[in-house]
Amino acid sequence: MKRIMRKSTGISLALFLYITVTAVFLIPCDSELPMREKYITLIASYVIVLVLWLVLRKKEYLHKQMDDEIKKNKESENK
Repeated sequence: MKRIMRKSTGISLALFLYITVTAVFLIPCDSELPMREKYITLIASYVIVLVLWLVLRKKEYLHKQMDDEIKKNKESENK
């Protein structure tokens, strides 16, 4: 059976890859910023993506739970 990637995982993975590629190609070229500031910015970006992933997972869980409750209520009304 083919497993479908969740929307929250796909969005977070895309942002993670974008941040990583941007950091690899653009941050070393810019020598005006100190290294510590570059790493702090990169880590903060990763933390933001992690928080986004957690919020989207929670939203998907609540949406699924609400759908299950609606189906359950419809089944009980039909009986």
